[in-house]
Amino acid sequence: MVLAEWAVELKEVRKTYRTGPIDVPALRGVSLQIAAGEFAAVAGPSGSGKTTLLNIIGGLDRADAGEVWVAGQNLQLLSSGELAHLRLQRIGFVFQTYNLLPVLSALENAEFTLLLQGVPAHKRREKVEKLFSEVGLAGLEDRRPAELSGGQQQRVAVARAMVTEPALILADEPTANLDSATAIALLDVMEHLNRVTGTTFIFSTHDPQVMERAHRFIRLRDGQITSDETRDRQAAGVAAKGDAV
Repeated sequence: MVLAEWAVELKEVRKTYRTGPIDVPALRGVSLQIAAGEFAAVAGPSGSGKTTLLNIIGGLDRADAGEVWVAGQNLQLLSSGELAHLRLQRIGFVFQTYNLLPVLSALENAEFTLLLQGVPAHKRREKVEKLFSEVGLAGLEDRRPAELSGGQQQRVAVARAMVTEPALILADEPTANLDSATAIALLDVMEHLNRVTGTTFIFSTHDPQVMERAHRFIRLRDGQITSDETRDRQAAGVAAKGDAV
């Protein structure tokens, strides 16, 4: 087995959307390398290309040009079915709007990807209950999303993303709908999971709390990287805690 040097590597990636007769460039030759285990944030104003960047890394959209490598595979060469398999097995997603199924319980939502993978029911419940304990959801397994707070719903979404033990978590504005204290608690959970499991986290965000907590901070503007800063993990954590007080 050949191990990938990088969890994510982009080489001169370009993406343009057409709106009527107008071409709107979203990414303009982005090159980027993310090492396994990083806790990285991509920030920038609306229209900077950060959501497009995450969608392309996650195989939800395709680049027009360039190379996109995730977990040692060139996504540009994969079929739609192969991309779906990669997402199911190797990538977890956390969205701004939670994306929970309202008719399912918290546990059923969290185990859904395991169900798609064919994991037996008893094993699914065992894995979800263990993860719920880690993210502060123990005892809430049978509640429907409508019976949970926004922060609790987002923790269910994080558990759903983590339960398959993916190599990569892509989180698109995960704290946008949360108050400050709840956002800090959620980031504590995600950073703990990153530290314990070694899973790579990449956020797109407007949230200063996420930017301050990130160990890698990448800024986009007009579809191009304008700055890329790697920070000491301990220093980032101290800064975040200081700002939270």
